[in-house]
Amino acid sequence: MTSTSKAGTALAALREDLAGAVFAPADAGYDEARTIFNAMIDRRPAVIARCENEADVVTTVRFARDLDLPIAVRGGGHSVAGMSLNDGGVVIDMRRMHGVTVDPAAKTVRISGGAVMSHLDRACQPYALATTGGRVSTTGVAGFVLGGGSGWLDRDFGLAVDNLLGVDLITADGTRLTATAEDSPELFWALHGGGGNFGVATSLTLRLHDLPEFAMCLLLYPPESGPEVLRVYRDVIESAGPEAGGGVIYLTGPPEPFVPEHLVGTLLAGALMTYAGGEETLRRLVGPLLALPHVSEVLTALPYPDFQCMLDDPPGLRNYWSAEYLTGLPDELVDVFCARAFSMPVPTPTQHAMFPLGGAIAEGPPEFPVPYRDAQWAVHPFGVWEDPADDDRCRRWVKDVRADVLPWSTGAVYLNFTGDEGPERVVAGLGAENLARLGALKRRYDPDNVFRFNHNIKPT
Repeated sequence: MTSTSKAGTALAALREDLAGAVFAPADAGYDEARTIFNAMIDRRPAVIARCENEADVVTTVRFARDLDLPIAVRGGGHSVAGMSLNDGGVVIDMRRMHGVTVDPAAKTVRISGGAVMSHLDRACQPYALATTGGRVSTTGVAGFVLGGGSGWLDRDFGLAVDNLLGVDLITADGTRLTATAEDSPELFWALHGGGGNFGVATSLTLRLHDLPEFAMCLLLYPPESGPEVLRVYRDVIESAGPEAGGGVIYLTGPPEPFVPEHLVGTLLAGALMTYAGGEETLRRLVGPLLALPHVSEVLTALPYPDFQCMLDDPPGLRNYWSAEYLTGLPDELVDVFCARAFSMPVPTPTQHAMFPLGGAIAEGPPEFPVPYRDAQWAVHPFGVWEDPADDDRCRRWVKDVRADVLPWSTGAVYLNFTGDEGPERVVAGLGAENLARLGALKRRYDPDNVFRFNHNIKPT
């Protein structure tokens, strides 16, 4: 156990050495520094180091190791399980490290480890370039990519991890290294889905794709129309090209201009179609959905970064999510999925989503530890609420959604859609054979499991 005097001396040295700020529990600003997206998470780290640069990260890692303290890494702070915080350990807060550098000629982008999606998307927009990002603008890029990376453009551009070209990493002993297909290729493989188990990603390089036009269509329907809407949506998306994405989402009618006032706060069924192309082509594509009686319609071309901000979930609410990846979407499953919507917590920002997969996801590199490529659809119960008295009800609903669809599950899952659901779900998210290989790499790069606040891979 570290002595109080040693800890105090080390903390004073950290404050002196870091270009960024350091927060201990007695410091002003500490509570703000430990606040993350999910209001259910209330943890008290011993030290929060708000790093300004890579040297700060190295210094903080060595500080933590010297005092034998575990390390959590905060980028966007969007992890539903609160993996960017710990109790009594060290948090490396990357939020100040959010630079983005685009190389339009090479169609690549270099992103600092604390950047969120809006930093990435806005930097690429002037060049009509993009890569697969999350479904909201506030998600941290590093955690999203290293965990696999599923977003609105993944049917066209592949998973985010399929576009990963390199990672600058600080390992558990404070060593700086770069992992690419040529340099440290085994570690580079592990970073394609293995998350933050192997170190602190201070920057990532990603492949970009041309995106000269982007359009979206959001249609809202009475909830009882959901089964017909989902069947039509299924037929439209399965015959469309990979440029089309989106999902069918039950939601509480938000107080937005496009929602009739009398439907605000009520359950609605929504069909969202995103399109990496022009508005008129999208209008023809969604013709069968437009033909169904609906209560609200938004169909427009717009810059992709603007769309990414449209569905931002508000911070400071209570969150519990999960997912199942599915072999297909037969009519029986359509009915099961839609029936569960009527027990959804309303009115809350909770969403009951069914996302189409396929396209470039299925065609991506099979060797990476992302075993859900062959799934055709994904169900994503996204529980969000405000009142702690609703905790049990909302979490039960999410679990009920999973139980409903298990007969159609592939058994694999995208871990970024889940919280801490136990080691068997880590196996489901990485694959049993992959996990053995990942465990050996974990032993090499982090034998003491310092980086364990994640979907943890134990050293083997």
